[in-house]
Amino acid sequence: MTQRRWTKLLVLALSAALFTPLTAGQAGASVPLDELTATTTQLAQGLQRPVGITAPDDGTDRLFILEKAGDVRVYDPDGGLAPDPLLDIRDKVDTSGNERGLLGIAPAPDFARSQVLYLAYTALPDGADTLARYSLADDSLEVLLSQDHSENSNHNAGQLAFGSDGDLYWSIGDGGGADDAPNNAQNLNTLLGKILRIDVSRTCGDLPYCVPEDNPFVGVANARPEIWVYGVRNPWRFSFDEADGSLWIGDVGQGSQEEVDHLTPDQGGANLGWSCREGSEAHLPGRCADGTEFTEPVFTYRTSTQGCSVIGGYVYHGEEFGDLAEGTYLASDYCSSTAWAIRQNADGTYTTGTLGTLPTQVTAFGQGADGELYLVNDLPGQLHKVTFEQVSASR
Repeated sequence: MTQRRWTKLLVLALSAALFTPLTAGQAGASVPLDELTATTTQLAQGLQRPVGITAPDDGTDRLFILEKAGDVRVYDPDGGLAPDPLLDIRDKVDTSGNERGLLGIAPAPDFARSQVLYLAYTALPDGADTLARYSLADDSLEVLLSQDHSENSNHNAGQLAFGSDGDLYWSIGDGGGADDAPNNAQNLNTLLGKILRIDVSRTCGDLPYCVPEDNPFVGVANARPEIWVYGVRNPWRFSFDEADGSLWIGDVGQGSQEEVDHLTPDQGGANLGWSCREGSEAHLPGRCADGTEFTEPVFTYRTSTQGCSVIGGYVYHGEEFGDLAEGTYLASDYCSSTAWAIRQNADGTYTTGTLGTLPTQVTAFGQGADGELYLVNDLPGQLHKVTFEQVSASR
């Protein structure tokens, strides 16, 4: 993300309390969803199980690509995919089980100066969900926060992103297994099944980070103050919309529904429902007290019949296809490869549609410094650029 785009986010954060449904993006997206299709252009191949993409704020237009085993690769639009990794922490990463590994990356807001990256991974020897700061200047790795996750190897989530407030957000799954047997997602005394928000620019006491004073559970008995959102199952990928600072979350379902949630900047403390609910439906309602308030998803689709694992994406704000797709949130599914599209309307409702089919086994989307969208896919090991085209509504 360029400095100009980051400054825009900071300005938007100051007005977050006055948040209203975004209208400018929808006005710019003049093509109805039933006249829009998403396609891709392959840029690179030979990646080993890529699971994430980010763009450093350093003016180079590079993309950093996560490989699950513990490497970060570099794609340069002029030179292509570099043969040597930018960093290698394979000796720190537990890759046992299909869902463990190096899972998340976020460049520091001052990356051009600091050369600092934040990484989320499952750590040796027992798969603890781990947040660490990595300095490219001296190849040092500092663990900031860790959550035990030894009982099951799945549902580690792992997304990292800086919000418009400058704080770092990190998703952690519910601890794995079926039905969240310990009810972790509804238990505020554990970080499992949550999205966290912390300030990594400072230290507080013995902590190598600070907890923002306006986090919703600061001062609440038997609650971890780092928690921003709870009641999630495996929020594998989330992103912030740079136009309004809102949070889009793709939360992977168990067997009924995949869901996408959309939260405004003032919705810290939201309960997204798992495991009392799965998507928009009751799942194990007895785990939540009568009258518990849930934040409903803005989009769901059927697990198994329409896919198997939602891959959360980004709201498009690039220039190349701005006249077609401005303000359109694009997501996919690991199994069906459907290109799901969502737009928020001026009245706060949502319009959804499908924009065709993307390459197989999409694992993550990424946003370039210029706002253009990219994706990587798992076993094919490819990097693609997302493009949009206008088509007949009768397709």
